[in-house]
Amino acid sequence: MSPMTLLWVFLGAGMATFLIRLSFIAIEGRVRLPAWFRVALQFVPAAMLSALIAPDLLMRDGTLYLSPHNTRLLAGLVAIVIAARTRSVGWTIAGGMATLIALEFLL
Repeated sequence: MSPMTLLWVFLGAGMATFLIRLSFIAIEGRVRLPAWFRVALQFVPAAMLSALIAPDLLMRDGTLYLSPHNTRLLAGLVAIVIAARTRSVGWTIAGGMATLIALEFLL
């Protein structure tokens, strides 16, 4: 692929992403969204985050990896407990990463 083609692909993808996000901002005051749609929108961030994180925690080399030696899954479970207890993003990230580093070192 030529550098110019790659540039056009990046610009097109960036413009498409911008327009999709702008569409919700632009119609906010003009269109009344149904109540069920507004309720459903509240779950989008959690669903997207789960979709990004779950494969990394549960899979290795393209297969399901549920094992006591799966350090990422164990650290993720610790991070879930920390998040439920503290409701702090900072403590969740710090605790999950510290657990992952410690488990990687020990196992």
